[in-house]
Amino acid sequence: MALTGTTAADRANILAEALPYIQRFHGKTIVIKYGGNAMTDEKLKQSFARDVVLLKLVGMNPVVVHGGGPQINDMLQQLGKKGEFIHGMRVTDAETMDIVEMVLGGQVNKEIVNLINQQGGRAVGLTGTDGGLIRARKLLVRGAGDSEPIDIGQVGEVETIDPEIVHQLHTHDFVPVIAPLGVGKKGETYNINADLVAGKMAEVLKAEKLIVLTNTPGVLDKNGNLLTGLSSKKIDELFANGTISGGMLPKISSALDAVKNGVNTCHIIDGRVEHALLLEVLTDEGVGTLIRRR
Repeated sequence: MALTGTTAADRANILAEALPYIQRFHGKTIVIKYGGNAMTDEKLKQSFARDVVLLKLVGMNPVVVHGGGPQINDMLQQLGKKGEFIHGMRVTDAETMDIVEMVLGGQVNKEIVNLINQQGGRAVGLTGTDGGLIRARKLLVRGAGDSEPIDIGQVGEVETIDPEIVHQLHTHDFVPVIAPLGVGKKGETYNINADLVAGKMAEVLKAEKLIVLTNTPGVLDKNGNLLTGLSSKKIDELFANGTISGGMLPKISSALDAVKNGVNTCHIIDGRVEHALLLEVLTDEGVGTLIRRR
């Protein structure tokens, strides 16, 4: 269909709007936490893969850290086992750990790699256990009303990340796709919350941005209104008054730690919007909540 003068001008303006962002972020690392509906809706999966390929082709260095909660829940259900969460973290006994490894390190990771490669990218799948990429230790969680820390099984927190593997992949124009598993001192495997891994990965890689895809428009206040620009001080207030709770806790906590430790900005965006990643990186408006150090 031929473009009208108005349509052509609109498209040209959109392309021109992207130029300063391409220039600003050329050669910069962008860590993307991929999860939510964007991982389960076929149209959104394709648009995400295309976005990642485009960012790589215009000179940025995307790193994808993925979750897989819905897929793990589906597998647990098929096996007659119910998922349990405490303070936003999945309780992971030995049987659940086997399922988590199979789903995250196999099924989900390979699918994302294939999606990116089908769109013309060069993706390589990793888990945090590969080459000692992510060293982990056992995580004990404690909520506001807990007198003692709670043991939730083979759940870990990041101890160290070795960035060398990721740097080598970037040097050779590959896109790393990382499953959030870590290895302990005795070789044990830990399930790590993907939001926490993405945040730590962004810190270690000195990323320009951390982008977290969610199933909400961003961070919402108690009336359901979108909060667009947030400072670390404001986020601390939202934690204290209970505005940020449940599954949003690890997302915002990791984002806050990242911006406090050198990442320039973090974006909590609506992964249900087609091409949300491009809209956030390459346009003036964006599609979510921006978090800055100040």
